[in-house]
Amino acid sequence: MEDDLALRVHERLSACPDLRPVGHAEGHRFGLWDLASLAEGALGECTDPDSLTASHEKRLRLRLGASGREYEHNDDYCRRYWIWDAAEDREGGRPRGPLGTVAVDTWPSGVGSLRVSSLYVHPVARRRGLASSTLDTVYEACRAESLHGFRLDTCWTWQRSVRYYLNRGLWVTSWKHALGLARLSYLPRYEVRENGGELTFLVADPDLRAPGAMVPLLVADAVDGRLCLRETEQYDRTRDELNAVRYYARSTLALHLAVRGLPLVRGEEEWAEAVSGRWCDIGDPEGLARKIAVFERVARDDGWRLTGLYDQSSRSRLD
Repeated sequence: MEDDLALRVHERLSACPDLRPVGHAEGHRFGLWDLASLAEGALGECTDPDSLTASHEKRLRLRLGASGREYEHNDDYCRRYWIWDAAEDREGGRPRGPLGTVAVDTWPSGVGSLRVSSLYVHPVARRRGLASSTLDTVYEACRAESLHGFRLDTCWTWQRSVRYYLNRGLWVTSWKHALGLARLSYLPRYEVRENGGELTFLVADPDLRAPGAMVPLLVADAVDGRLCLRETEQYDRTRDELNAVRYYARSTLALHLAVRGLPLVRGEEEWAEAVSGRWCDIGDPEGLARKIAVFERVARDDGWRLTGLYDQSSRSRLD
């Protein structure tokens, strides 16, 4: 299943000097890099994917279960790429090999966006901006073909990844099966500012009254272990075609609160709504609090590493 717009995006990606399509004979190698990424996120094991032995690979796949399955190269739903550093190759005079991986779907999802997966940078090549430049490349290719941008999923328990995507300014658009984040043209740039324990969620001024100006939408604070969430006048006035800014601002601020270990529950009534199933896909902070408990329970049952995560017992649970 493929889409013409998506295929034109892939034509642009294939022409990018820092991305190289995975060849038919490289499927297993890509799978090993994907496995190394999963092992690091889920188990905390940092491994050189090109040094994985057959026995080590088997042990990791058994420990990771279904999430550690090996993908076939002829997957019609996405195309896979090696991340390279073309400038480094030019300086060195010869190709030095791939530095990371990324996969992009061949069919739009949501409202005109492509899903990104398998984003991984080898440990020796990190802190060089390779992942950021790859995401920028995918976004620009999508926009050039009239798509809104990209979406991706990550696991709540992979805190390093969660913080990375939040620092990149991605919006939280789902927590149904995992944390869904996105960069989409109809969602403006945002900032979260912290002052004395109070968090303010701001977006780029929609009225363009001043270049670079930011306006506050939501203000969050904690009082006696409960969340206090206040909507500003600008929040009440904010309207867009999909009503996405108002909707996703609440969920995005909720994740920023969660990674700081701040309360997500305002009171008994809001918590009861979350327990009843409301906000189970996306929405108010209480829905994320409830879903975090599910994410952590599943990860614990699967034998994944859980360290420094959200303290449900002391900050969120009211039942």
